[in-house]
Amino acid sequence: MDILVWLIPISLVLGGVGLLGFIYTVRSNQYDDPEGDARRILSDEWDDHPRP
Repeated sequence: MDILVWLIPISLVLGGVGLLGFIYTVRSNQYDDPEGDARRILSDEWDDHPRP
């Protein structure tokens, strides 16, 4: 039972860090290209021979 004294605060801190990271990515507009992927997948420009 004594381990719960450590595990619960650690899990809350890690969850908070994950939430802060997600909020940071949303505020820095990293998810603001909904049309870009849809157009890239239909594009005929393929790089079949990438540089090594």
